[in-house]
This record gives sequence, structure tokens and C-alpha cells, in this order.
Amino acid sequence: MSDVIELRALRVSAIVGVLAEERDRAQPLEFDLDIERNFEEAAMNDDLSETTDYAAAVGIATSVATHGRFLLLETLAYRVAREILALDEAIEAVVVAVRKLRPPVPEDLRSAGVRCRVTRS
Repeated sequence: MSDVIELRALRVSAIVGVLAEERDRAQPLEFDLDIERNFEEAAMNDDLSETTDYAAAVGIATSVATHGRFLLLETLAYRVAREILALDEAIEAVVVAVRKLRPPVPEDLRSAGVRCRVTRS
């Protein structure tokens, strides 16, 4: 098992959904990102160049979400995971969870979301 860089509760507004009201305006989303990679060398040497810059990963997730227009959360999650995986050859896998914070249902539902894991082939 590799080490994990955990990024929690990244909030962005984006167009995602199939309903007309979801296509007309951005809605709040929340991301959790896990970047699986070995960072022992970075830890031992206190060296940023030996690990993945998490600010870059956050920027990728934000950019993909805000510049895209997605029907499915599933599509958004996989797109973010693949873009982050491409960021650094040392990344072994990426787990992306994304949630709609105001899902368009009549029930009192706090969030609706998906989670995917993409690995390097």
C-alpha cells in the first residue's frame, strides 16, 4: 500500500446534472481527493520535489469542474481522477468523491454523490 495525500471538502460551483434547473446555473459541489503515491523520500528529505504538489491537484479539480458542463457526476469524477493521475508519473491511483450539496430532490437529503478510483495501467 502506498502513502496517501488526502484533500478534503474542496468546494466549487459547477454545471452538472440532467434537469433544466441544473443546466441553467452552477450549483455547489464538494470534492474529496485521495492521491496514492509513495512519498517516503519527500518525508525523509523534507523535499517538495519528491512528492505531488497538492495545490496543483486542487487546481485541476477546480478547473475541470468549473470549465466543464456535465450531465453526470460520474463523468465529472472520472475526468478529475484521470487529469490528476496525469499530473505526476509517481501517482499510482486517484480516488475522487464528488457530492452535490443541494441535490434536486423533494426529500431532506444532505448530499448526493459518487466515488471512483482510477489506477495507473
